[in-house]
Amino acid sequence: MHVAPVGGTAVQDHVALAEIELCGELIIAASTADEERLSLESIDEVLKVAEERDTSAD
Repeated sequence: MHVAPVGGTAVQDHVALAEIELCGELIIAASTADEERLSLESIDEVLKVAEERDTSAD
């Protein structure tokens, strides 16, 4: 078994961490939703897609 050294050499993949956070947000939204599946609009709202489109248009 290989154990990471204690010296703090951990590498962070910021893209992967952001994707994990977004997946978590989707899981929370899905677990609290009244409907069986999230609509595309609900998914866009959770992922803040409309906000990204508005900001990139400026």
